[in-house]
Amino acid sequence: MKFKAIALICTFFPFGMVLAQSNKTFSVKSPDGKTNLTVSTGSAINWSVKHESTEIITPSSIAIDLADGEVLGKNAIVKKSASVSVSETINTPIYKKASVSNNYNQLTLTFKGDYGLILRAYNDGVAYRFFTQKKGEITIINEEANFNFKDDDKAFLPFASDYRNKDKFNSSFEAHYDNINLSAIKKDTLAFLPVLVDVGNSIKAAILEADLQDYPGMYLTPGAGQNLHGVFAPYPTEEFLNRINYSVKSRTNYIAKTSGTRSFPWRVVVISTEDKQLADNDMMQRLAEPSKIADLSWIKPGKVAWDWWNDWNLTHVDFKAGINVPTYKYYIDFAAANKLEYIIIDEGWSDDGDLNKLKLDVQQVVDYGKQKNIGVILWSTWYGITRDTEGLFTKFEQMGVKGFKIDFIDRDDQKMVSSLYEIAQKAAAHHLMVDYHGMYKPSGIQRTWPNIVNCEGVKGLENMKWGVDNQPGYDVSIPFIRMMSGPMDYTPGGMRNASKSNFRPVNSNPMTQGTRSHQLAMYAIFEAPLQMLADNPTIYQREQESTDFIDAIPTTFDTTVALDGKVGDFISMARKKGTTWYAGAMTNWTPREITVDLSFLGDGNYKATVFEDGINADRDGTDYTKKVVTVTAKDKLTIKMASGGGWAARFEKQ
Repeated sequence: MKFKAIALICTFFPFGMVLAQSNKTFSVKSPDGKTNLTVSTGSAINWSVKHESTEIITPSSIAIDLADGEVLGKNAIVKKSASVSVSETINTPIYKKASVSNNYNQLTLTFKGDYGLILRAYNDGVAYRFFTQKKGEITIINEEANFNFKDDDKAFLPFASDYRNKDKFNSSFEAHYDNINLSAIKKDTLAFLPVLVDVGNSIKAAILEADLQDYPGMYLTPGAGQNLHGVFAPYPTEEFLNRINYSVKSRTNYIAKTSGTRSFPWRVVVISTEDKQLADNDMMQRLAEPSKIADLSWIKPGKVAWDWWNDWNLTHVDFKAGINVPTYKYYIDFAAANKLEYIIIDEGWSDDGDLNKLKLDVQQVVDYGKQKNIGVILWSTWYGITRDTEGLFTKFEQMGVKGFKIDFIDRDDQKMVSSLYEIAQKAAAHHLMVDYHGMYKPSGIQRTWPNIVNCEGVKGLENMKWGVDNQPGYDVSIPFIRMMSGPMDYTPGGMRNASKSNFRPVNSNPMTQGTRSHQLAMYAIFEAPLQMLADNPTIYQREQESTDFIDAIPTTFDTTVALDGKVGDFISMARKKGTTWYAGAMTNWTPREITVDLSFLGDGNYKATVFEDGINADRDGTDYTKKVVTVTAKDKLTIKMASGGGWAARFEKQ
């Protein structure tokens, strides 16, 4: 299936030729007229954004510094300007909705010196990107990307702190959010995207990037006043293998060498007037390059039985559980019985550095999976898969493997970003899906290469094995922030659920913070075309009622509706597939009562299967109540959630 743009309306409003003019001001407004993106040129290029009467971004300089001394943006002379209005619909078959509206006004400025700037204004945000039209290759020393705010606003910032080999650009891209004033950000710290800023008047601004392609990712660090500005990893010059992580020992003085004729990544600000709007935003789909895969029929989203989080901890079986054929046959039997699509064989099936050195009879497992109609996905490190990407993909495609979960990426310098696009391209040529684990935010790459069915870049359930504070608070933050960047491999589904006072980190039988209903709700709230069941088959079979509910939830949808929420406090969301709706709600450690308006259902009666926190869920997180009721779109449900609690429901048309 090809991505098709329909209902396309393009109207050009040429400003005409503007010769050798500096100190000019241009603007482009959103289709609804509420958001205004302004750019001024002259000795420098400055951009600013205003939403009605609220200043979102005050004048902020932008530029690209080249190795030959030229600065794109310094003494900028406009040669030509043109504007266009676009209204189209993008088909999105492997996404949280079947199609996305792409309506915007665009201004293109072409400058003397063979470069230019594209600026877009949407009803829910703005974006700009540089482009160059130079011959040969160019070397970029730095990009100046500034985001100046009028006031000392509060922001949600995930700081890079899990450095590998003392390289501040070698990070896991996993962190809880610090909710602090801009003035409180420590000098020289790096926040990775997305970052969310509360600019007042119930308006929030999220800073993202899109369509990286052969370019490093952007971090944000504080400057003078209420400034956040971009920082980019220099290109690596020396790397070494640190067990299974390929780390950087030294870097050069430039951030990228790239084609002189190209478009650069989008710098994006999403604007919301209600928090719930952030949880249902499509900016990455709009801005990313369209799919490079013509036939998507072989890409099969679905759910996965996973081994690593539960430590291969099967019980009541007649074999020694572990990384062996009987164990994986058991996982396949479980997957087949519960109508899952895949199992993952995590680390230990091969030598980490040489995937040709097998420690498990993978072919026997794959063949058994074929008999049960269950696909097998293999784990690998980025280092391992890049030793011979083409040869390995050829070998495992022939074996019948369906894809790879690629881990320990932990960087987004130009070399790594380019590698991830290249791996996805080669995987697609072999009809292999890819789950980029151990990776930064996806930033639209999954639209360009839809065989990338998930990405990590989230502090997910694995962290419960060694313990973190306030995971429920994080759970109700990421739908508004991290999830805007794309799907996230959080790996939900833990069945040993604990209250705040009872939780403790356990490796082999890990617990989760919060209630059972909190975990079930994640399957309706967290976007993940390839979604895992993190716990072991033994406990899922013991908790079959919960397992049956999870099994019935799809991983891609036709419609998504963000119902209500507040960043860090709670979230409620509904998604539709066919005629059935799936809904979920979660709260932080604060018990909460909310109302869910069912007007999204449409006409007729619906059978509602509902899981909610039990009366003792504040003491025992596994306590829940299941009920089946008939509802209509006219109904409103009052939901009581315990501390760290949740609510989940399936609505079937009768």
